[in-house]
Amino acid sequence: MRRLPQALVRVTCGLLALLLATAVAVLAYAPPATAHGSLAMSTPKADATVTEPLTTVQLYFTEQVVPNAYFAVTAPGGTRVDNGWSHGQPRQLDQPVREYFLVDGTFQPREYTTGFPAVVNLAHLPATGRYTVSYLSVASDGEPVRGTMSFRYTGPTTLAPAGWNPPTGQPDPALVAAADQHGHDTEPSPASAAPPASAPPAAAPAPTSDAGPGAGTWTAVAIGVAAVLIGLLVWRRPATVARLLGRSGSRSGSGRRSGAGSRTGSKKSATARSGGPAARTGRIVTGSGSGTKGRPGATGRRRTAVVAAGRSDGEAITANLAPAAPSTVPGDESAPTDRSNNTRLALLVGGLVIALLAGFGLGRLGTGERRGATDAPPGGVGVSAAGSATDGHQHPPGTGAHAHAGDGTDQATGAWVSAAGYTLQPVQRSQPPGVRVDYQFRIVDGNRRAATNFAVVHDKPLHLIVVGRDLSGYQHLHPSMSADGVWSVPLELARAGNYRLYADFTVTTADGRQLPLVLGVDHHVPGVYTPAQLPAPEPKATAGPYTVSMEGTPTIGLSAPIVLRVAGASGPAQLEPYLGAFGHLVVVREGDLGYVHVHPEPELVDGAVTFWLTVPSAGRYRAFFDFQVGGKVHTADYTLDLS
Repeated sequence: MRRLPQALVRVTCGLLALLLATAVAVLAYAPPATAHGSLAMSTPKADATVTEPLTTVQLYFTEQVVPNAYFAVTAPGGTRVDNGWSHGQPRQLDQPVREYFLVDGTFQPREYTTGFPAVVNLAHLPATGRYTVSYLSVASDGEPVRGTMSFRYTGPTTLAPAGWNPPTGQPDPALVAAADQHGHDTEPSPASAAPPASAPPAAAPAPTSDAGPGAGTWTAVAIGVAAVLIGLLVWRRPATVARLLGRSGSRSGSGRRSGAGSRTGSKKSATARSGGPAARTGRIVTGSGSGTKGRPGATGRRRTAVVAAGRSDGEAITANLAPAAPSTVPGDESAPTDRSNNTRLALLVGGLVIALLAGFGLGRLGTGERRGATDAPPGGVGVSAAGSATDGHQHPPGTGAHAHAGDGTDQATGAWVSAAGYTLQPVQRSQPPGVRVDYQFRIVDGNRRAATNFAVVHDKPLHLIVVGRDLSGYQHLHPSMSADGVWSVPLELARAGNYRLYADFTVTTADGRQLPLVLGVDHHVPGVYTPAQLPAPEPKATAGPYTVSMEGTPTIGLSAPIVLRVAGASGPAQLEPYLGAFGHLVVVREGDLGYVHVHPEPELVDGAVTFWLTVPSAGRYRAFFDFQVGGKVHTADYTLDLS
């Protein structure tokens, strides 16, 4: 076996040392989230079952909420039961909460042991079931503090005070503006537990940041480089690696032939096979010799045969050969093997492996710590119930904890024909009224090539929503795509006017990411156009033979539950899954036609569909609720006036 050149040993050692230091530096660093003023605990606790009547709910934050903070408590059925709030007396937290502050470019931890309560008064408890508390405030560093927590009430119902009416007020506009200034939410809240429901299909991951490779990327690079170096070492010096691992690379029963020493080892193995003492006792037998392939003066090494076990007939099962110490037999002119380099390699390789594992563990520990510090629930709702502002989707509780862009004015999408390097490119931009045409379009990337790799979301790779600029004429269509990336769908528009077409899809990018987007484009139907007046807000709508009731109070900048109940002539309708859910809610803002697509909780609650809606700003909206009964899809329309 050739010795590893000393230059290669030194280079390998240096590379491994550099890799070891990089692994420790990269993997041990886990930049924490910078959530401040977060919700630390609540009374009652999140997801608790309460059996006795309550008059207050206390939310404990790591710093006092601002005077114009907003709180709303929603009872089963969507009615509000909060009756004002006040600051309470600070008290010690059940568990300390750690938050991080960015100081001179580094995150500095700060541990909080005192909670500052906001005491929310409850007017009454009108029903048993789940109660949801929503909150909105701003921390001392300007970060938004918002989310939800829920508890279940099973006790007796209580009456409302005489003359009391459910509140309908919205958050202070200055508060909403301050919360939306940063444009990003913190992680969800520990007291913001998910309502009990099975998780829906996994949502497509949000686009990754362009800030550069993260720790996971560097981890993969480090492991790859380590694998190459270790593979090189194994290829060039298998015996060294075998000795370091306490094993041998030789085959059972004989060693690699190397002159007389190898032949002697074979003889000893033969002795073992013949049922000699070595086979019976498992003792070590050695052989030595000089010469390589019979050449005089060549160096040989003593080899050791270790008989691992023997069968009852005396035949050995295995006999491992490994290099032993330098030969002391007279005439053996071989230079002693320098083990210092090999030891250094072993230590570095072992240290690298330990560093990778430790770094991974630290990263996981840091992640868990940050979740505890910045209010991440297990499967929680928190702010995540409001959904992703970057894709125009709002996901229901039960989707799991995840961070996303803010719940604020950027929540509505679809006002742009191009985003994230992708563009909605229609083949035609107008059509005559009352005529069915084959509407065609493409989604092109930054290189003007048609995108063809789309993820199936809610049973379809792309959803096309059509709404008139007067918020009438709603349609929910599902185009089909040809091999060249051209989408087509039959489209008929009865009235003249201008329309907005939204392509709601998730595209798979060149690097394998799934990127959810909503792109919008104008479409014109020529003719005499008389805009329809927006109907007045009503809590009930008619869709075919069904009456659909909307319960709940939409709230600007804050996630609020909206409950939709479908009833027929004989009672509650038997809703059927449609596009992977029991209903879909599209909300379009008057004026700029900002688009918000909200998905419901995965399961019905008391036969009703519950959505978590965040209204992005003041204004008037039109909401379209699609549901299916008896194999037929119906749409109920509502006006939301938050002007």
